[in-house]
Amino acid sequence: MNVLIFGGTGAMGVHLVSNLALRGGNCVVTSRRHQINRNNVEYVVGDAHNKNFIKSLFVSHKFDAIVDFMKYSTKDFEDRINFLLSNTKQYVYLSSSRVYAESKEPLTEDSPLLLDVCSDMGYLQTDEYALAKARQERILRESGKKNWTIIRPYITFSEQRLQLTALEKESWLYRALKGRTIVLPKDLLERTTTLTYGFDVANSIASIIGKESAYGEIFHITNNTSYKWQDILSVYLNIIEKYTGVSPQVKILETWMSFMGGNKYQVKWDRSYDRKFDNKKINEYIDTSSFKDTLLALSDCLESFIKDPQFKRINWRNEALKDKITGEWTNMMEISGLKNKMLYFLIRLGIHK
Repeated sequence: MNVLIFGGTGAMGVHLVSNLALRGGNCVVTSRRHQINRNNVEYVVGDAHNKNFIKSLFVSHKFDAIVDFMKYSTKDFEDRINFLLSNTKQYVYLSSSRVYAESKEPLTEDSPLLLDVCSDMGYLQTDEYALAKARQERILRESGKKNWTIIRPYITFSEQRLQLTALEKESWLYRALKGRTIVLPKDLLERTTTLTYGFDVANSIASIIGKESAYGEIFHITNNTSYKWQDILSVYLNIIEKYTGVSPQVKILETWMSFMGGNKYQVKWDRSYDRKFDNKKINEYIDTSSFKDTLLALSDCLESFIKDPQFKRINWRNEALKDKITGEWTNMMEISGLKNKMLYFLIRLGIHK
């Protein structure tokens, strides 16, 4: 099969590309950065949000399937979806299990969506991630075509992406490895969550590519086992202590606060919920009991990252606010750029908010 993958260099995409290539498939993968081509895999540098760039890919290629990892506004998605559906046998859309409303029972693909039951008009007027994904799913379902498959992964981690409550690694792991206190909310640590290794999610996506029985269907792909965030934190702390010889200090606040980083909507409409899943539907294509144990996989991924830590941009405003709470100071040599140094210093002293 010839497969086009938009944005296939993330936590799930890299594993999906490897999986398809090993099966003998030919993959064209879009990337904003130059990547080295390898057997059966061609990387094309360009912005997959640009419709002209996307159309250029179809001049010299015909694709049996498209797997779309991109994040779109609802308007941008609506502008391109008919073209994509008309130029492939199967379009695989990466939605999110954040579309689900709160549920006391394990979630199934038919569980109520936040978009349909939320009464917060201020929130509904936004195109925030969970709402945008649900609206884009609706566009697919109402497209008049059936050659689509919707995938709803939940929290997916990898060797380069390690989440903790609503925080990415840049907002908690960076502090820990620099010897500063991790700041976390008690209310979220007590919630039950479900995390899945990107390798397992990718293999599951691969299992439905080319399957006509998956056309017009929706699948969430998650691990069978759920944990409290407190359990996830314990795993992280043990691995960090193993490699640094020091157990990180943790400051527990009663509730999540905006300065801690993360998306306020994500916290209110997702991380504040207990999230468990019923995976019967995707088990028609792959045995989810074979997924790697969450805690073991997290340990392996964190160990791999610590051996060669590469962080994305650090939010120095949030770091200053956390340091203010913990009574700590960041070494100015860590902070790049005079503007960031001044921002940190003013916020840390309470002169600027």
